[in-house]
Amino acid sequence: CFQIVSTATLARRRLFLHYYTRSRDAETERTVSPQRLIYYRSNWYLEAWCHSSNELRSFALDSVREARMLNGPAREIEAAVLDAHVGMGYGIFAGPATETAVLRFTPEAARWVSSEEWHPKQVQRIAPDGSLVLEVPYSRQHEILKDILRHGPDIEVVSPESLREAVSTLLTQAL
Repeated sequence: CFQIVSTATLARRRLFLHYYTRSRDAETERTVSPQRLIYYRSNWYLEAWCHSSNELRSFALDSVREARMLNGPAREIEAAVLDAHVGMGYGIFAGPATETAVLRFTPEAARWVSSEEWHPKQVQRIAPDGSLVLEVPYSRQHEILKDILRHGPDIEVVSPESLREAVSTLLTQAL
C-alpha cells in the first residue's frame, strides 16, 4: 500500500483505508486526508486527518489491509498542528510530555546509550562512577517501558516512582 498512500499524500488526495487496529484486535474502514509519512523504528506511519473520528490519527502502514485513493481533496492541516500531534512526548505518538524519566545506566551500557537519542529534549550526564544518567520526557509509559526493559540489569529507573512500579510489575509478570 506504500505506493498508493505516498501518491495520495503527495497529490493531496483523500484515501480510503481498511485498517487493522492491534490494540483492539479490530478492523475498521476509514476515509482519511493524508498529511505526511514518517519512518520510525523500522516502520512507516501515515499521519492523517481521520474523517471518521474527526481528529488527527497515526496509522501504521503495516496494518493497512487495503488503500484506495479517492477523488476528493485532502483536508489541509497546518504544520504546527501536526508537529504538536507527534514528537512531543517520548517516542513520536505519545502527545505532550507530562513526566520526565530519570534513568541510570551502568558504565558498560553508558558506552552505547550515550550516543542514542531517545528524545530530542533529553538531558544526559556522566556520573563520577562512569554511569550515565539520562532524563527523558514522556507522556505515556507504554513505549518507554519497552526501551527500559531491553536494558535488563544495566538500567535503573530512578524516577518517577510510578515508572519504577510499572517496571517492577512487568518484570514480576515475566517471571
